[in-house]
Amino acid sequence: LAAIVAGGWIIVARTRRRVRIRRDVLADAIPAAGPRAGVGVYLPGVVIALVVAAISYSQTGSYQQVRAWQQATAQTPGLLARALDPQAQPLNEEEMARLALGLRTRLQNDAGNVEGWLMLGRTGMVLGNAGTATGAYANAYRLDPKNSDAALGYAEALTRSSDPEDNRRGGELLRRLVSRDHTDIRVLSLYAFSAFEQQRFDEAVAAWEMMLKLLPAGDARRAVIERSIRLAQEK
Repeated sequence: LAAIVAGGWIIVARTRRRVRIRRDVLADAIPAAGPRAGVGVYLPGVVIALVVAAISYSQTGSYQQVRAWQQATAQTPGLLARALDPQAQPLNEEEMARLALGLRTRLQNDAGNVEGWLMLGRTGMVLGNAGTATGAYANAYRLDPKNSDAALGYAEALTRSSDPEDNRRGGELLRRLVSRDHTDIRVLSLYAFSAFEQQRFDEAVAAWEMMLKLLPAGDARRAVIERSIRLAQEK
């Protein structure tokens, strides 16, 4: 029994020694770091990553778009005042684009503002942006169908569209406007132009002749209208 016990202790001692040796080998293989590294060790890398990300973001369109939107929103009141003042310096194309962006932002929170949609429609026409102009005038006309500026602006945007279906709808709207008031020079002029463009020359001549009856004898527009009538009659 004593031999067995002694042999058991020898085995246990050797096993403990092997485990201790393995632990020592593993400890030697792992660099001694001393105390556990704190957050400060990783902080420079995090800062560098953030700086790189910020530079990349500032150079992309997203940051520039947000900055342009913020500038346009802040400048909208001043740009709008200049646009409405006939004595003020006219807006250039870049300023008109900022005004359009600012107006769209305002109208997101004030979608029932007819005058705002009309102004956006006019701005879109000046910029040659058919989508902006047509959409804005459509909203104004939907909100107030009896508003002559909204109706005429919408009709003009439709007649100047590159889509034949828009042209057809614009012509129908103009016919309704003429039947409602055949003394409105603006409506007659746009109707005549639309009819001429769509090769409805008889309708164009009829509209121009109605305009001649409304204009005074010395009006400079009479000569232009008379030339247009002759041109249409030759077609």
